[in-house]
Amino acid sequence: MRRPPRPRLLADLTPLRASRDFRLLFAGNSVSYLGRQLTIVAIPFQVFTITKSSLAVGMVGLVTLLPLVTLSLAGGAIADAVDRRKLLLVTQLLSAATSAGLAVNAGLSSPRLWPIYVLAALSAGLAGVDLPTRGAMIPRMVGHELLPAAFALGQIQFQIGQVLGPALAGVIIGQISLAAAYWIDVVSFGAAVAALLMIAPQPPEGGGTRASLASVGEGLRYLKGRRLLVSTFLIDIDAMVFGMPRALFPALGTGFFGGGAATVGLLYAAPGAGALVGALLTGWVGRVRRQGMAVIIAVLVWGAAIAAFGLVPWLPLGLLMLALAGAADVVSAVFRNTILQLSVPDALRGRLSSVHIAVVTGGPQLGDAEAGAVAALTSARFSVVSGGVACMVGVLALVRFVPELARYDALAHTRRSDG
Repeated sequence: MRRPPRPRLLADLTPLRASRDFRLLFAGNSVSYLGRQLTIVAIPFQVFTITKSSLAVGMVGLVTLLPLVTLSLAGGAIADAVDRRKLLLVTQLLSAATSAGLAVNAGLSSPRLWPIYVLAALSAGLAGVDLPTRGAMIPRMVGHELLPAAFALGQIQFQIGQVLGPALAGVIIGQISLAAAYWIDVVSFGAAVAALLMIAPQPPEGGGTRASLASVGEGLRYLKGRRLLVSTFLIDIDAMVFGMPRALFPALGTGFFGGGAATVGLLYAAPGAGALVGALLTGWVGRVRRQGMAVIIAVLVWGAAIAAFGLVPWLPLGLLMLALAGAADVVSAVFRNTILQLSVPDALRGRLSSVHIAVVTGGPQLGDAEAGAVAALTSARFSVVSGGVACMVGVLALVRFVPELARYDALAHTRRSDG
């Protein structure tokens, strides 16, 4: 009698073995993403050092929101019109230039505040083009069956960067300088560029659709009436706007927890550490049919863990709560991305990926502004706790008004698509 296959726990590496192009994309981005995390930590730390204001740190998220959202939508349309590999080469080179500008400013005897905001906004806009382009390439590289495993590997890649990057940033900033953190980011882009040069051309299927306002509108109109897809965006907005306290990490690390740059770095690294563990244990994701329900449960856990983080006075326990939140977030991210990519034709993947990226990256920017504003009116801890509670309330409201997400069955959807 044939035994059923043993449940898989560790992440499935099949996409890396099966696709040379995915392997190259994964390797190059792993290095550049690690370098990018140094800048992501250095910017808010430098702003807080200059201003001593959590509100000013939160404003970094606000000033980056508009270019992130607008260029993400435009970037998705461009990704559906041109060779996606060439587009990524351009965004990587320009992103390196923004980090070089931040390094030059940080090296001045009296660094100015306004260049940090301007260059952060430019960098966010470029990310808005880069990320949907990258996401639109993956389904054709690995195929539909390996898509959940590929996105889980992407989460491992990102979370390794978010664990090592912030911790490394704290050491580099504290022991060397802010400028050094920015310069290391500049150098890391070289790995991504080298990998992209070895990847085969990636034109969109059917020759592409000319990038224009009309093509952007076509992508947005695709969402009309597709409540399931819209719900995957709304639940992430809820989690990130209300339950993302990262703008408060400099104040909490240096004030409430009584540390310095290293403590701030640990706070930024903790969610990534939890997400990394969660991503490494994603061998089970390919067997989940009720993917929408998995998203709902994961976001509820995220909100509860964030609220608990705001209540605990002991740093190790606080880091554990942030790690738990990160593990829940990675589960949500894998299934939300899978639902999106399996529901959208290749000709529209760039544009719909751009909406996804605008939500995924724009939500935390709004969350920074929300957390900073509430903290300015009350306190940093109240901002964290109230945000986590609001996140959970938002999830329950979404389940009530959009039941399609809880009912989503991946196997049934795939059968309908194939038929």
